[in-house]
Amino acid sequence: AVWQDFSGGVPQVGADAVEVGGIRRYLEVLEFDCPLHYDAEVARKHGYRDIIHMTCGAGPMAIPPQWKPGGPTIFNSDDAHAQPDHSPIRGIQSDLMPKTTGYFATDAEIDYFLPLYPGDRIRLVGAKLISVEVKETSVGRGAFCIFETDMVNQKDELVARRRAGMYYYNPKAKGGH
Repeated sequence: AVWQDFSGGVPQVGADAVEVGGIRRYLEVLEFDCPLHYDAEVARKHGYRDIIHMTCGAGPMAIPPQWKPGGPTIFNSDDAHAQPDHSPIRGIQSDLMPKTTGYFATDAEIDYFLPLYPGDRIRLVGAKLISVEVKETSVGRGAFCIFETDMVNQKDELVARRRAGMYYYNPKAKGGH
């Protein structure tokens, strides 16, 4: 199954468009004063069409909404291996993969190609499996999988490419055996 696309051909659209207030909030917590991110005139002088979002913003801007007002709760269990009842980022599910009941993210690596501007809307396109390593860990038996996904803007321009690691597993029985 390596190199197959597990997205089902359905892109995931980020919850919100990039907006100036969100850019400011990113800068604020870091006390980051680079004028490319808050002064449109300076940004234009350096070849940008407007202020730009910090590159690390591409990942969060691509996450679909996890919950909506009036919607059901995401977690209905306080179990140590509790999984969300529903989530657009629940993890890759496919008949090609062994059935597991647990998963968690292990790592992420992102290459950035274009800046994000106010008004950009990011979507995740594809979920190509690029590696699998079966392993027994302290939480259970499973597999470390790495998926590659493109992040594109509303113009279908490649903004970033993410390789995200996930561990899919079946929890060990209580007592660790």
